[in-house]
Amino acid sequence: MSGEMLSDLSRRLQRPLLIRGRRLANRLVLSPMAQLGHVAYRQLLDGFGGCGLMFSEMCSARRVPTETPSRSTYFRWRDAERKRLVIQIVGADPDEMAAAAVRIAAEGLFGVDLNFGCSVAAICKRKCGAALLASPDRAEAIVRAVRQAMDLPLFVKFRTGWKDDPELPVELARRFAAAGADALTFHPRVAPDRRNRPAKWAYIRLVKAAVEIPVFGNGDVFSAADCLRMLETTGCDGVAVGRMAITQPWLFAHWVLKAVPPAQVYAETPLAMARLLNHHFEPASALRRYKKFLSYYAANFRFGHTLYSKTANVPSMAAAIAAVERFFAAPPERLAQPSIVRFA
Repeated sequence: MSGEMLSDLSRRLQRPLLIRGRRLANRLVLSPMAQLGHVAYRQLLDGFGGCGLMFSEMCSARRVPTETPSRSTYFRWRDAERKRLVIQIVGADPDEMAAAAVRIAAEGLFGVDLNFGCSVAAICKRKCGAALLASPDRAEAIVRAVRQAMDLPLFVKFRTGWKDDPELPVELARRFAAAGADALTFHPRVAPDRRNRPAKWAYIRLVKAAVEIPVFGNGDVFSAADCLRMLETTGCDGVAVGRMAITQPWLFAHWVLKAVPPAQVYAETPLAMARLLNHHFEPASALRRYKKFLSYYAANFRFGHTLYSKTANVPSMAAAIAAVERFFAAPPERLAQPSIVRFA
């Protein structure tokens, strides 16, 4: 991307945006991701800067009211991020979702996000996540119950639905806004599609045109050029970046602040991630999360499959770190654009 285009993107992303009277630092936000957007990753991300708002991993609404943040695997945060963190909750019962939102509000966090987008079978079998898109009355009831229970900004993350019809997300968006949602994050893929087909950005434009509340576009944003094109072609108010933010945690600083990452960032970042995981999690949990992080981070390199294969089955964090150090002993060849094959 040319310097002029990057400056245009930076300007667009730094325009002020208020959600329920609360100002975002900018319009480029971290999308919620299970096993990836955890407290350790968010601390890594904060070290680079540039992220307008962060979203947690999805948390079970049933468990949130009784969770202890200092011991919880998912419902946890650093004090430094509290005012910039939205907690995502998943559930199927309006009362349970409302109770979880009340607890989140009591913790002084930025907002609550309702997960109506996860299409993993284990979640959908419990009538949660994307399964709620097939039950729009219940989904709307959840939004309304949560809105009535607390006064924080309320986000809804959702997909196209269970069939490829743009009228479905448009109608859902209208219903969610009418029920009290303050902002929407829309991923324009049908629920069964696990990123096997391109996201239909034209649907984002239709959703944005249907509501007056802010809409964040999500899906297939792999570069600064993609981000600019999404803003230009859909009219969305902001962009939520998911797995690409795992591959390149410095992208927020680059796209928003025009900060150029130094060459050594590629070798230093996975080691910093390991240290933070060891700090925040017990060994088995840290190792699971590190392997998942590395599976996406490997997309930066021409022979990234070597990094992935050498770490996928290691028995400990120490062994994983040693494998990472060996991989970077001689600077690996980087790809100009990370391989999206690793995102499928």
